[in-house]
Amino acid sequence: MAYTAYKAMREVNQERFGKDLGPFEPVLYCSRKNPYDLKSSALRFLHDRCEGLRFAAGTEGEFSGDPCTGRSISAGQVPYNLEMDTDRLCLERELETFIDSGNAEDAYTVYYCFLEMFIGKYGASHSMIELLSEFESNASSLLMKHRDHYSHSVYVFALGLAIYETNEKYRRAFRRFYKDQIGFRKGETEESKAAKTACFFLKYWGLTSLFHDIGYPFEIPFEQVMSYFEVDKKDRGEGNIYLAYRNSDAMTALSGDARARFREIYHRDFATTDELIACDLTGKLGKFYGFDEEYMVDKLKSKPGQPQKNSYFMDHAYFSCARLCRELFDTIGKTTGVKSITAAHVDVLSAIMLHNSLFKFSIAFYQEKTRKPPLRASLHPLAYMLMLCDELQCWDRTAYGRNSRTELHPMAADFDFSDGRINAVYYYDAEESAKINAFRTKYDRWAEVRKKKGREAAGEAPRLKAYSDMNEKEKIFLKEIRHIVDTSIMPLDAVPAVRRVNRKRKQIYLSESNFLHLYDFAVSLNGRYSHQGQEEKVKTEQLEDEFNEMSLEYKLSNIHQARNLDRCLHAIDCFYTDKPVDFDILKQFTQEELDIIAPLEHERWVRDHIAMAWSCGDEYKTIPLTCLGDPAAYGLAPDISEDDLRGALREQMRRHVLSMEGNPTSEEIRAHYELLPLSEQGKDWKPMQSMLKLIRKYDGLRIYRIEPLADE
Repeated sequence: MAYTAYKAMREVNQERFGKDLGPFEPVLYCSRKNPYDLKSSALRFLHDRCEGLRFAAGTEGEFSGDPCTGRSISAGQVPYNLEMDTDRLCLERELETFIDSGNAEDAYTVYYCFLEMFIGKYGASHSMIELLSEFESNASSLLMKHRDHYSHSVYVFALGLAIYETNEKYRRAFRRFYKDQIGFRKGETEESKAAKTACFFLKYWGLTSLFHDIGYPFEIPFEQVMSYFEVDKKDRGEGNIYLAYRNSDAMTALSGDARARFREIYHRDFATTDELIACDLTGKLGKFYGFDEEYMVDKLKSKPGQPQKNSYFMDHAYFSCARLCRELFDTIGKTTGVKSITAAHVDVLSAIMLHNSLFKFSIAFYQEKTRKPPLRASLHPLAYMLMLCDELQCWDRTAYGRNSRTELHPMAADFDFSDGRINAVYYYDAEESAKINAFRTKYDRWAEVRKKKGREAAGEAPRLKAYSDMNEKEKIFLKEIRHIVDTSIMPLDAVPAVRRVNRKRKQIYLSESNFLHLYDFAVSLNGRYSHQGQEEKVKTEQLEDEFNEMSLEYKLSNIHQARNLDRCLHAIDCFYTDKPVDFDILKQFTQEELDIIAPLEHERWVRDHIAMAWSCGDEYKTIPLTCLGDPAAYGLAPDISEDDLRGALREQMRRHVLSMEGNPTSEEIRAHYELLPLSEQGKDWKPMQSMLKLIRKYDGLRIYRIEPLADE
């Protein structure tokens, strides 16, 4: 059983009540067509390899009567390790949803899970990732070339999990590199070592992949200026006006705590992230690639203020590295102490620094005839994985730049990771077949001329990026990857194909806002239950404090409810936005509108509970109080009320009287809703009016009707 805390809790409940009440093992997704595809492989990694993720030693007694320290709806309801297993299931389910949809909103919940699990409360760090998405979607349309980096980063995250899961050679390289930091015990079983290594990889790979592009808001303004000149067909280079960043020490300077901590790790002092990363990279790669620390410091210091030394490009990786370093000390450093910042965190930072241009153009010189060898996984496992996955992830990315919107890019991809290989098929939109056929005709003509008269007579090959990079004989796409990373440990192939794109899978509705408001919606939706009639008095800080008292599972439930609101509003011809629009603001729902919304909300609730391995049962309500015995036997306070006791048992069994099992249709869930008592149905619609009042506490976001009601 991969979810070992669920197993332990299930055995305890069996002993307590004499029958199997759960919680039951969560279902693992596995494709019948190909169990080694991206989705199956990434989810199998989380489900099977990450046993004991974030478990706390010494809390095992909470399953047999020690006071519970885990949270569910509130603190102290479940054993701590049961909460940790549920957190892992949350991440597994959110990643599954994202891979199915590719939506930025589903990418958001993956970020949310990871921040809550490995960095700290989401509210402390949300601006770091929300800024990227908001800045990118609003500012990138002024660029010539630019595509999404928010959903892209979550795809990169999933790719890394899938490769780790399926490639034994990479797993061995990673384990050898980090064996001392993972900290194996003498006599520890191989199974335990493998699980520890996987959990270690998840933590540090997640930091590397999910935050490798957070510095793009610094690169975008630079590219906007460059794009102005590219419109006039001027080449990038000497003579261009360009932006340069001064006073970069404001971002790269290390705090006193950071300097002290890195002095403990490296036994020398660093004033900036430039100096820190130069030391780390020189130690890992300097001897193999023939550079010293002085060379690397000079290269890094030129990044923000001297783009003319970097081919007139601004490297977002430089800013991603510096921004994340500061974030680590502002969050992890303050919540769990600076000693929790490790050398592996520095590896994350140096991997991010390498991934864009530093390795390619300043270390390996990969486009030159005298290029140096590609990066081996054994030299820097995190950088290796990031550079590989960053190149592979070129599908299903929203195009913002003017040229990017008209170029042909893959809309979907299928992967086969079996036998330690990577076989990819990138699909292009069938509606672009005319453009593809025209390219093939031109390319065949060019190839014939080259064959008969030579390359010089043929001239430059026709291009249809990115299709031509995968389709032409030179296979530029694969060639460049092989010049960057050593693929001998994971043979790589990629081919293009054509198929119709399923755009409906994204389920895009009229409602839109930024992710700050999605979080605000979730906080308000939670607060609506306890503050009905007092909406004007409650402060937003109190709402957020109450929200953060819950476990990750219940926070996500509110976020899902906020996400589902666009579907509910769509059904009643309403929408929300943070933009000023000429529609009537919705001040309250009519009963007819609530009657439409409530079943949709019930369907979301049912599907959430099925996904999170809840089963249907009422034993927590019906077992006689005299049979329950001393609440302390369940790890609960002796003076707990009967309602709270039964509520805690519900969480420990993960059974709910209103839950459903299997894979019910929407019609079956609607029938289930219709059979509920009116008091239960009311729970799906009564608080909605309260939510409308609470959401007004947040600037900008409002709900509108598309058409006014007849009596208005």
